[in-house]
Amino acid sequence: MTAAPAASPRVASDAPMVEQDAVRLTDEQAEIMARARRVGETLFADRAAEFDRTATFPTANYKDLHREGLLGICIPKSLGGLGAGYQTYSLAAAEIGRYCGATALTWNMHVCSTLWSGPLADDLEMDAAMRATHNARREIHYRRILEDGAIYAQPFSEGGAAAAGSVAFGTEAKPVKGGWILNGKKIFASLAGHANYYGVLCTETEEGEKASRRNTLYLAIPATSEGISVVGDWDPLGMRGTVSRTLLFKDVFVPEDAALMPRGVYYQAALRWPHMFMTLSPTYMGQAQAAYDFTVKYLRGEVPGMPPVKRRMYPTKQIALAEMHIKLQQIKATWFQAVTEARPNPSKDQVLRAYAAQYTTMEGANDLARLAIRTCGGQSMLKSLPLERIYRDSRCGSLMLPWTAELCLDRIGREALYNPGETDE
Repeated sequence: MTAAPAASPRVASDAPMVEQDAVRLTDEQAEIMARARRVGETLFADRAAEFDRTATFPTANYKDLHREGLLGICIPKSLGGLGAGYQTYSLAAAEIGRYCGATALTWNMHVCSTLWSGPLADDLEMDAAMRATHNARREIHYRRILEDGAIYAQPFSEGGAAAAGSVAFGTEAKPVKGGWILNGKKIFASLAGHANYYGVLCTETEEGEKASRRNTLYLAIPATSEGISVVGDWDPLGMRGTVSRTLLFKDVFVPEDAALMPRGVYYQAALRWPHMFMTLSPTYMGQAQAAYDFTVKYLRGEVPGMPPVKRRMYPTKQIALAEMHIKLQQIKATWFQAVTEARPNPSKDQVLRAYAAQYTTMEGANDLARLAIRTCGGQSMLKSLPLERIYRDSRCGSLMLPWTAELCLDRIGREALYNPGETDE
């Protein structure tokens, strides 16, 4: 007996966050955005409250991402992926962020393993032998993603200055025959206990050698490896579905072919491709859009499950929404310009604009959520509606390394006033 086909999701109705003609997107880019928006609106939005309430990982959403080909969004077409570059990925991630912040944020951790080792690495310098080895190794990882739906995490933070790029990572990899022995700890490790592989940034150190940022390795370690443990509780303010528990590595053997980047390439990327560190921002761009979208639907009496009571005729509501619209357009314009300029060796102005876009998006998303709550009133506090979750999730963005809001302000002020190498001594 043939099983009945699965019910089709409802048809997506939300307009794209950016208009194809207005920002000169290709048909291919628009289609990838539409794919992300459709799966977000028709599937992820309905599940988001439960993942938030229970602080559980959105496993069901990852099955949908795999089915839609979105786990391989940045894998080159020649290797079976969608071949998206930085801008296209950012736009798609923002669309998903409109409907489930935790899914968008964790999806970013997964996608970066392919974005960094794919289109970003293709822009960096490698000799022919290194390039050939890299291409062969990344194909192994990509095949796991495309064929098996493997999920790659990217544990980054260690509670110190390493994630901000100031010092070497404390997690260390000591060379041994056939690979490395890894020891260390990662905190706020999104997807902990749910990823199939952990893309760990660590420092390669020989016995008695001082740790150096130049020796950063990027290694994909199977979650089932002996010596890996996930510890601690996870009950945060927002982004609860990321399940960002602490990862411990104790004498974990990592084979040589686990490298997501060859020796020295991550350090080169960190210096020459700074936009690689603002890939958290699309999630919050989507959250900003979601706060505005909800307010429009609420004032028009179009929120699903609520009585169709209109509130749009009141001048105070109209003015409040106008303020939100202006703020949203300011955030979106700055952010879109920055993700469009992402490239190796950006100019000083482009780097400063990236910092400004990161700050504006991370702080602006929560400010829009604040305005939305004030405008919509007491109903917005109900957990049966998404706005209070958007508020909590969006508050977390400015805290996230490597470019927290504070670090962005610090770097803008310093780098705008000083050229490289300048001092006041």
